[in-house]
Amino acid sequence: MAANCITIPGMRRTAVFLSVFLVLAASLLSARSLDYSDPSSWAYLAEGEDRSADVFLICPTVDWGGKGNTNMSMDDEAAKADFAGALNMERGIYEECATLYSPFYRQMTFSFYEGPREAMHPYIDYAYEDVKAAFSYYLEHFNDGRPLILAGFSQGAQHALHLLQDFFSDPELQDLLVAAYLIGWPVTEEDLAGNEHLCLASGESDTGVIITFSTEAEAVSQSIIVPEGMKTYSINPLNWKTDSSYAPASSNLGACFTDYDGRITAEIPCFCGAYIDDERGVLKVVGVNPSSWSLSLFPDGVYHIYDYQFFYRNLQQNVKTRLDSFLAERGKD
Repeated sequence: MAANCITIPGMRRTAVFLSVFLVLAASLLSARSLDYSDPSSWAYLAEGEDRSADVFLICPTVDWGGKGNTNMSMDDEAAKADFAGALNMERGIYEECATLYSPFYRQMTFSFYEGPREAMHPYIDYAYEDVKAAFSYYLEHFNDGRPLILAGFSQGAQHALHLLQDFFSDPELQDLLVAAYLIGWPVTEEDLAGNEHLCLASGESDTGVIITFSTEAEAVSQSIIVPEGMKTYSINPLNWKTDSSYAPASSNLGACFTDYDGRITAEIPCFCGAYIDDERGVLKVVGVNPSSWSLSLFPDGVYHIYDYQFFYRNLQQNVKTRLDSFLAERGKD
């Protein structure tokens, strides 16, 4: 009996869908990265002179996929303007200490974060090929042995983690790493497994380490950033501890809310307290009304978009503290 002659309509549709999906994925992965010898492929290129270090800063997701696209197009000028604007909102954390480098890249659109993580792989991998090519170009043509801060937010942090895994097992490169600020993306035990060169921050001044946290209200039990059942590592940016000890609002040097030009439109000292949740590993914010910081993209209490902004001055100070520590360790202060 020829069992393979039996065809069920639903199975046929599934097979066709899977076939189309695989073809599209293969097409994406075969595409070449952007040309990073072209200055127009960079949002920031060696911006800021006479700094003691460089920062390689990777942009968060700004393309929501509303046009049905899987990855941001470099022909979409509105998306590129949003890309530059999102970077400007973060640059103040780093620019006093470091020369800015940030590549444009064909980031995965937001819609894929709302589905199963397995489905995003072809598109996040496609985006990463650009980031990887840009970082390789930066190392070859610009770094010249300078201290390096690696930084990203959200999808940018996701790519920065991948760079750490792929590049920093090289002891010479690891020795240049001041710190990696991977804000708004989970770093898990699985991410560290087999990557002995990766080290989590344990205090405010250790170097060559990963600083990571994702922010939410106390009542939240899951988000698309840290799904239910996942446990992430975190460090509390208000007391620079990795345990669950509470840091009061008085330790918050200032929440800063910035616009797309990088201007601080509002600054609120002592904005909130925070502690690390033992079960989820996320940073729980205390003293903030979730409905007052509501966003259409996320449920109330998921403060993802504010991960940098709620702790702006503490992060800004910490970049300087870690760089000073790095330079002192190497006799360059």
